[in-house]
This record gives sequence, structure tokens and C-alpha cells, in this order.
Amino acid sequence: MIWRREETEATGPARETGPAPETGGRRMAEQQSEVTIVGKGARLEGTVVSAGSLRIDGQVKGQINADGDVMLSPQSQVEADIRAQNVAVAGRFKGTIVVKGRAEISRGGRVDGDITSKTLVVEEGAIFQGQSIMDQPQPERAPAPPAREAAAQPEKVG
Repeated sequence: MIWRREETEATGPARETGPAPETGGRRMAEQQSEVTIVGKGARLEGTVVSAGSLRIDGQVKGQINADGDVMLSPQSQVEADIRAQNVAVAGRFKGTIVVKGRAEISRGGRVDGDITSKTLVVEEGAIFQGQSIMDQPQPERAPAPPAREAAAQPEKVG
């Protein structure tokens, strides 16, 4: 029937069901089960905090802090400082990106600002105007050798 509507019962938190943005962020989205979406018509100003991943299709100005990944879709316009696990930019971004892992700018994406990451990928057709700081993992320091005993030097008796 045309007017019949299937009803499904939602269980648990909302999950990403639509296709991921056409970016390398697709791999990131597949790894995360919970994604908060800022829709095309949305305009947010201030601080956005997400315990999971975040996909931005609209406009955001301010700060973005995510425990998961941040994906900026091709239609997104973001002016912010981002801190996250990984970031994929397919839209327009101005600001600073600091990630623990991978930062990726896809074909058609534009970043005006600095990126601090372990890995940076800039696809052909992407624009990156800024500075890249490759953050190396800190090697574990070996314990300091014990101080040499004073017995190693002759003692004056006198």
C-alpha cells in the first residue's frame, strides 16, 4: 500500500545509517558506530563537544573537541580549532587542527591553517595553505643509569 508506513523500534543510541561523506573520512566513519551529525542547514557558533565522532555538513564557528573522528563533508564551512583522533576535510576549513592520528584533505577540500598530526594526506585537487607539524610519538625513555658511586674516585686520606 502507498500509505502504509513501516514502523521500526529504535534501540540504543542513534547510529549513522546514511552514506558517509565522499572523502577518506568514509574509512573513519566505518570504524565508528556513533556519529553526531551537524546537518546542511545547521549553523553552530561556540564550542562543540562530542564523546564520539562528528560529521559536519553545515557551518560551525568556534571550537570542536571530539573523542572520535571529525569529518567535514564537501558542503561544510568550518572556522574553528579542532581537537580529535582523526580529521577528514572535504569542505572548507579555516583554523587549527590537532589530531592524535591522521589528518586528510580530500579532492575539493580546502584548509587554511595549521595541522598537527602523526600522518597528513593531501589528495590531488585539495588545497592546503598553512603549516604542517608532524607529531612524532615520544619514545619510551629508558630508566637513567644509577649514579656512579663515589668509590670510583680515590679518596684522600689526610
